[in-house]
Amino acid sequence: MNKMTTAERRGYQMICDATGSMMVVACDQRGGMRTLLAATPEEQAKISNETLGKTKYDITSYLASEAGCVLVDPICAVPGIVDEGVVPRNTGLLVGLDASGWDTSPQGYRISKMVDGINARKVRELGATGGKIMIYLRMDTPEANSANLATLRAVIDDFAREDLFLVVEFLTYPLEGESKEEYQSKIPQLIQDGCRACIDCGSKVLKIPYPGTEEACAKVTEICGEIPWAVLSAGVDHQTFLKQVDISLRNGASGVIAGRSLWKDCISLDRNVSKEKLSSIAVSRLRDIQQLLIKYKKELVNV
Repeated sequence: MNKMTTAERRGYQMICDATGSMMVVACDQRGGMRTLLAATPEEQAKISNETLGKTKYDITSYLASEAGCVLVDPICAVPGIVDEGVVPRNTGLLVGLDASGWDTSPQGYRISKMVDGINARKVRELGATGGKIMIYLRMDTPEANSANLATLRAVIDDFAREDLFLVVEFLTYPLEGESKEEYQSKIPQLIQDGCRACIDCGSKVLKIPYPGTEEACAKVTEICGEIPWAVLSAGVDHQTFLKQVDISLRNGASGVIAGRSLWKDCISLDRNVSKEKLSSIAVSRLRDIQQLLIKYKKELVNV
């Protein structure tokens, strides 16, 4: 099993909260965040990276300061989030390597894209605790994964050379012509097989979609062994996510990396509106998640 180095273990400790569980506020979205801030493609295109950066600053100020860590992108939020003193000194900082969107192969498979010029050395230079990479996987279709797994192996090797902490995320997706019902029936197995593939590539911490059922969560924990895994929110509503978090933690998950379920209806181009909603609605949602982390408290010494 893939064991963390001392430096990586320290990075992992820094993205956990006082319960010993991962509690990361994710705001590394760019395209998705623009769709929340403006209704039409034309209006979305007018939103600058600077404006997105300020939105991420506000999310960090009101949410990440209360959590273990914040996950941001390398385009809009850094180095300003450090240089301007937005991220508190005792809050971890992860920088995402993945670019917004994806390329499509001739066969219709999603090809993950990385941000140009962002590697382990650059992440360290940006003052981050570590990095996060996201790739797309369809493990029931081997030819869909070759390029993405090669990218993952290269990034894991790069971070290993720097001895820098890395979180590995993967997402699944429906294939062309696949019905919604057919795809959803495959999700538990796709996630389990995706965990195996990422571990085989050398992953030491995973960020994954909700595995789908109580049994599937337990199976993921069995597959991961001592490798911690966090459940992501995928933008579902807060009450749905709380149920998913409860089931995940009860069956061995090591924490939460949550984004849109916390803040998707709390951000606005009017920063005063954002600040009011983040400080009330979003913080309350964070507290709900933290109560579950307390309920299923983990011990860092066992990581």
